[in-house]
Amino acid sequence: MPDGGTAAARPAGARPVRGRRRNPVRLALHRLERLTVRRVVYSLATIWFNGLFYRRTLGGRYGKGLAHAPQDAWLGDARRGSAVLRREYAFAGHSETEPPDPWRAKEAPQAWTAALHGFDWLRDLRAVGGRTARDHGREMVVDWLRREDRWHPLTWRPDVLAARLTNWLMAAEYLYPVDEPLDAKPFLGSLIRQAKHLDRAVGMLDPGTERLLALCALALSGVCMPSQARNLPRWLDMLSAEAVAQIAGDGVHVTRSPAGQLLILRRLVELHGVLGEAGIDAPQSLESAIARMAAALRSLRHGDGRLCLFNDSNEEENWLIDLVLSRAEMPGQHVETAPEDDGFQRLVANRAVVVMDVGPLPPPGFDQHAHAGTLSFEMSVGRQRMVVNCGAYFGSREDWRFAQRATAAHSTVTIDDYNSADVLGDSLIGFRPRVVAIDRHEADGNLWLDAAIDDYGGIAGLGHQRRLYLSANGANLRGEDNISSKRQHRFVIRFHLHPSVTASLAQNEESVLLRLRDGEGWRFRAEGGAVGLQESVYLGFRGRPRRTSQIVVTGVKRSGSATVKWAFGRLGN
Repeated sequence: MPDGGTAAARPAGARPVRGRRRNPVRLALHRLERLTVRRVVYSLATIWFNGLFYRRTLGGRYGKGLAHAPQDAWLGDARRGSAVLRREYAFAGHSETEPPDPWRAKEAPQAWTAALHGFDWLRDLRAVGGRTARDHGREMVVDWLRREDRWHPLTWRPDVLAARLTNWLMAAEYLYPVDEPLDAKPFLGSLIRQAKHLDRAVGMLDPGTERLLALCALALSGVCMPSQARNLPRWLDMLSAEAVAQIAGDGVHVTRSPAGQLLILRRLVELHGVLGEAGIDAPQSLESAIARMAAALRSLRHGDGRLCLFNDSNEEENWLIDLVLSRAEMPGQHVETAPEDDGFQRLVANRAVVVMDVGPLPPPGFDQHAHAGTLSFEMSVGRQRMVVNCGAYFGSREDWRFAQRATAAHSTVTIDDYNSADVLGDSLIGFRPRVVAIDRHEADGNLWLDAAIDDYGGIAGLGHQRRLYLSANGANLRGEDNISSKRQHRFVIRFHLHPSVTASLAQNEESVLLRLRDGEGWRFRAEGGAVGLQESVYLGFRGRPRRTSQIVVTGVKRSGSATVKWAFGRLGN
């Protein structure tokens, strides 16, 4: 399927609040609201960074080598590594085959370029094994040093630089083994320059994910590079402060993105392991953050071991999640949302798992990956996903980027074709619904969850309440959606289905029959609206859009409130 899939497969988009998505004045005002002193300073500093003599200010002594060569804790993918050997570069939903200049491919989106310059693919080459793969990786590094070892606004962007610095340090022993007479001086010199620049840049970054990941990379360089060792205590203190500020008591990162949660936990676990290898005690705050994040990550997985699709997340690889959690050394228990924290609620009964988003959207500065999916849920039965959200789009088309963040791309209610939150361009969020109620209780293994939002899409007085009931045997999920307002509204309740689920509308058009991958049958039924089936798209597999179906329940709220009751029941139960 081409980038973005076909128009027919695209999830039904929702209009932004009052139809103002592409108003440039409004977007400019939101950008201005987020303009901080640090951002202004960084923008001005780029003039200096781009200067002719800036690179000379980054020099330093590299000594005889690294003080500590870390052992890479993560496995690569030999299939992807073999593709890199063939000069086939597939990142972020885009592919380039034998490009004349891969570092500056003209038609490639920024996400692809960032991934190439981040060098995550080095461990994929290592997974291939053999001298040919290692020589190719080293040749790529040498070519980068020859052509790209000076500041560039994208390839030296703090998040890209942090990834490259981390991956180079973790692959140093692989690329330049001590028992081979290789000239590692250019490599070591570049490591020093990149670490020095990142240290300068991190002080100009606002608190956020980018700053946290940059500090992880700097702390890693402080352990491995003799010239940076004196900065290690300062960087660990800064990292601890960021972790305390960004990771809630329930362990969910402030971005509320399962994919972001995995990435940050992975970097923290990686750093903790290298500190241990070098005989350096990790800060207690770092260990506490790892423990809480690991517990929260466990609660954001389905029965197949992969991630839920909230806030710009894909399924990711279950073996990688298992490996991260095993290295985090967390007990295998789920942590429910603490009363003082708003996030996700997980209902588990027998083989059924339901995860629902009941938290507020991330605050400004942390909402680059936020979706308008409040009160959406996903459901799996055993290792089979049934109800899903559409997932994350990583291509270059802005219309697809907007569509997958819209409320209509989530298994929840869309009112008057508006989004529950105001999705703007440049990954910004404007108006946000207020979460006004969360209630959960259990009796005899049966689970109830009640949550509500007010000011849907910034429209005063428009509320949505969702109630879920999961039976103790996991064979019955019942729901009730209540829409309250003094005005008349049209609504659509969507239940996106995983591509492995086969759906057919019953002859009476009042229910939908579902067949899971293993042949297990389920029935969906609803009252209070018209039941139908429509096309949808599944973006849970990174870079591979898949056609699928969605159950829709449509209706009109004329006065007072409208209530739709629905249920998923296992056949033969």
